[in-house]
Amino acid sequence: MDTHIVSSFDSSEFTHLTRTLSKSTVIGLDAEWKPVRSQRSTFPTVTLLQLACQIGDDSAGWDESVVFLLDLSSLPLPSIWGLIKDVLVSPDILKLGFKFKQDLIYLSSTFRAQGGNPGFDQVEPYMDITNIYKFLQHKQGKKISKDKKSLSAICEEILGLHLSKELQCSDWSHRPLTEEQIRYAAKDAHCLLGIFKIFQAKVIKEGPLCNHVNEQHQSNVSLGLKGILEMPDCENKLVGRKFCNALDIVQATASSEECERIARGVEVIRKTKPMDESLWKIVRKYGEKLFLRVSDRNPKASRRKGKRRSSVAVCEEKQLENYGDWQGPPPWDISLGGDGCPKFLCDVMVEGLAKHLRCVGVDAAVPHSRKPEPRELIDQAYKEKRVLLTRDAKLLRHQYLIKNQIYRVNNLLKNEQLLEVIEAFQLKISEDQLMSRCTKCNGRFIQKPLTVEEAIEAAKGFQKIPNCLFDKNLEFWQCMDCNQLYWEGTQYHNAVQKFIDVCQLKE
Repeated sequence: MDTHIVSSFDSSEFTHLTRTLSKSTVIGLDAEWKPVRSQRSTFPTVTLLQLACQIGDDSAGWDESVVFLLDLSSLPLPSIWGLIKDVLVSPDILKLGFKFKQDLIYLSSTFRAQGGNPGFDQVEPYMDITNIYKFLQHKQGKKISKDKKSLSAICEEILGLHLSKELQCSDWSHRPLTEEQIRYAAKDAHCLLGIFKIFQAKVIKEGPLCNHVNEQHQSNVSLGLKGILEMPDCENKLVGRKFCNALDIVQATASSEECERIARGVEVIRKTKPMDESLWKIVRKYGEKLFLRVSDRNPKASRRKGKRRSSVAVCEEKQLENYGDWQGPPPWDISLGGDGCPKFLCDVMVEGLAKHLRCVGVDAAVPHSRKPEPRELIDQAYKEKRVLLTRDAKLLRHQYLIKNQIYRVNNLLKNEQLLEVIEAFQLKISEDQLMSRCTKCNGRFIQKPLTVEEAIEAAKGFQKIPNCLFDKNLEFWQCMDCNQLYWEGTQYHNAVQKFIDVCQLKE
């Protein structure tokens, strides 16, 4: 996945963007904005628009793509309004999104407020990843759940890819963006292409969708070029596909003034690569139109009536503000019957922190169930003598909360969360501890490393070891709980160096 940040209208990245769009037939759309914490009468301002473009023909892998991050806080919005609108309505580009209507509302509002343009009111052709997921579930014979799946859950089920959403509520208006934010934004749009590839392969495998496309709407050919350009949508694919060639003919025979007038009236992006027949058939059968009504342009006022807070509630809020400061001793303290080894339980809001803690050798468990109740979390922490780490303020309000059993993490980014926990609990981290726990299950490694022959035997039917490792005389380590194999390759050394730098273990 190649990622480019577009922050200037006259930059090479912008030129690369326009050239890539002219060759792309499928793109993934996503947008980011600074979260609104209080009730407001205006929509949030979109500061980042992600466009994931498939590179190569439709048989290319979804990893062969490029993601453009459009920095809307730096780009002149009036200058790019036409380009974005052309992309959204181009009949030769299939747009993918995950519940993109809200993004479109905020995006349109941002352009109207800052660019003086009418914004955007439609995306066509469009496919929502939620509908694609339901299709795949149905074809696999699975019962379609009524519960709304998150994009992270769909990615994990369809692609086997973990998509952490911990940065979703970070401040996207702050510049420069962090490396973590850039990776998060790119992956959010990029994964849409991967899910669509699975769907596309499934549809093509089932056979032709429509054998009579060439027979449909033949009467439109007699409309002439002017009639075709004035059609409300691109129903006549045969002529619409040759649009670029037709425009060249018009420009060769018309005056410069006429060419300019035609160009202003044409709303589709000039494409050098139209859709192929297989993709067009999918669009005809499964594509949809995302359309904003007039009522969508105005924020809906909250129906909740303000309640006067009692003195008890105000007192509780003040207590919660000071709850982030840890006041020991922790449950693993020897004076409390513990073994002296720090142990944590990370809920779903800080699941990325759990892996970071494991990487520096700290015992960090996750809940037994995927959606545990607050009582389950606290009971697990109490029984295993762990401190529950969370960002959920609601957990702090439970009356059955045990003292010194929970800590609210303040930071959003994983590296900063790790340093916060190390400082709050005075953890001693050494270089020898790094990468000493299984990042998959939190288990410990075997005491003695495995030889190549022993590793091959242990991996049979469980894990594939790349052949290129056999001649490097590496040592292999195995988790005693989940049997996952690890070796000290490039990825291992990069991870060790990363945490040496993060924890500042070497001066």
